[in-house]
Amino acid sequence: MIAIAGAKGGCGKTTATLGLAQAFARAGTPALAVDADRQLPNLHVTADVEREPTASALDEGTDVTALAQQTAGSPSVGVLPAPKPADTVDLGTALGSIEQDSTAVFVDCPSGAGPDIVEPLSAADGVVVVSTPTERSLTAAETTIDIARRLEVPVEGLLLNQCDSVPAAVESDFDVPVLGAVPEREPPLPAEEARTAFDRAAAHLLDSATDPEPVATAPDAENRLSTGVDALDRAFGGGFRPGTVVALTAAPASQSELLLYESTTERGTLYLSTERSEDTVRYAIEESMASAGSPTVRHLDAGNPLVKAEQLISNLPEGANLIVDPVDALERGDRADYVSFLNALVEHTRATGSIAVLHGLDPAPANRSATAQFADVVVRVDADFEDGLTHELRVEKSRRDELPTDPVEIDLTTEATLGRGGDT
Repeated sequence: MIAIAGAKGGCGKTTATLGLAQAFARAGTPALAVDADRQLPNLHVTADVEREPTASALDEGTDVTALAQQTAGSPSVGVLPAPKPADTVDLGTALGSIEQDSTAVFVDCPSGAGPDIVEPLSAADGVVVVSTPTERSLTAAETTIDIARRLEVPVEGLLLNQCDSVPAAVESDFDVPVLGAVPEREPPLPAEEARTAFDRAAAHLLDSATDPEPVATAPDAENRLSTGVDALDRAFGGGFRPGTVVALTAAPASQSELLLYESTTERGTLYLSTERSEDTVRYAIEESMASAGSPTVRHLDAGNPLVKAEQLISNLPEGANLIVDPVDALERGDRADYVSFLNALVEHTRATGSIAVLHGLDPAPANRSATAQFADVVVRVDADFEDGLTHELRVEKSRRDELPTDPVEIDLTTEATLGRGGDT
């Protein structure tokens, strides 16, 4: 799945989306073009297909080939128009439900650099950034590349629109592959020169897919930050990389907060509580079965918790821990505000080489999907109450490391007592 993105409106993203899809089809790879711009949808217009059905019909198990409309002259290319503005749909989840198999999926992203681009960009395996040769458009392309890198989405290359050749300055100024230049022709897609340009770009993308770059080996254990939970550290080769954001989800009765308390033993921790008072959290840590450090505890009142949280996080020192417990109260706010908070959180966590843990409880608020998208690691805690209290940790997402395939079993009460020097 490749996102086609560009912060500057009018740079030709929609044409590039359909042009690359058709080029893949000509090379023998069936392709699907999906419009993710619900505010200014025009993929269906460019492809000359009906406005419906739209991507809002996507769901797990949906046969996307039955929804997509074929384009005239390209039977191996399907088109799925954007959801309507009034449709309630999580585009990230919808795109993630597409069974790709041998089909290439191209996602026409919204313009700009706001929250709307995060969902489709995060769902993609890579991004092609589109720009015209103007200074303003190239500056916007740099912004798009920066956003993709913050989200750790590989940049497959830069594609220039509306020019006959790639300017020398572009070749030297951008540290991403330049896929070529698409000349300005009317109409653009049927023109032989444009088709040739898209074919060359597609060939580069196909070569990258069949001959990927070697995966970098994980850093040695001493270059990682221990979580304080031995079983989890072992699963990740010594802990998490500095700059990792973790989403930890669980049922309220699971006592998953014991994992949070354990993590405070390793380094200085800022503990942001959205529900319990500061004294209540400190008392709970002192009286718990878990070994724990002495975190700095701050309560986020209900007035404007996102603003206060962002202010506190901005002062997080190098190599520290951050815990938000539970993150549910922040997830219940306006989505755009919450996404802005998550962007700031990721940026500061990366800049300080810290570890941030967002503790989410069931049932999940509407914006839990955004938490999962921004997190580098998503861990689910399941508790078993039949034989005492035991936990099973399932790693559901791991963006920066190989995903542990087996559940991590842990008897947290035993580890906690051992950590405090007591008898088990």
